[in-house]
Amino acid sequence: MTITPVELHHIELKRGLFGYRPGPVDKLLEEIERSFEDTWRERAEYADRIEELQSDLARHTDLEALLRTTLVTAEKSAHELKAQAKREADLVLEEAHAEARAVTREATAERERLLAHARKVRALLEAALDAVEDASDDASDARAA
Repeated sequence: MTITPVELHHIELKRGLFGYRPGPVDKLLEEIERSFEDTWRERAEYADRIEELQSDLARHTDLEALLRTTLVTAEKSAHELKAQAKREADLVLEEAHAEARAVTREATAERERLLAHARKVRALLEAALDAVEDASDDASDARAA
């Protein structure tokens, strides 16, 4: 049984012929001793538990700091990778546009070359047709004469 300070304050011991009666006083002292031992043991257990909790708190604080650092590093890396990917995408897009312009220039040059060749062929065909018509006209004139 634990004796509280208030209970201890209100305990009244009976007096005998030569002072307090030894039996109840000894019993009270034993109860106070047990109560003090229990309180002392609990205090020691609480001190051990506090030390354990402080150790856990320190470990968790260190872990939290490490996680924060890791998170900041991961965010920084993600931003850097995103920026690098954007730069690379811009470069690829710029190269694709340059290649598209080159292909367009080549296609335009090829079209112009083919149009010029078509004009030459048409001019040759028209000249050949004119020559055939002239020959046909000469042949008709020669037959008619």
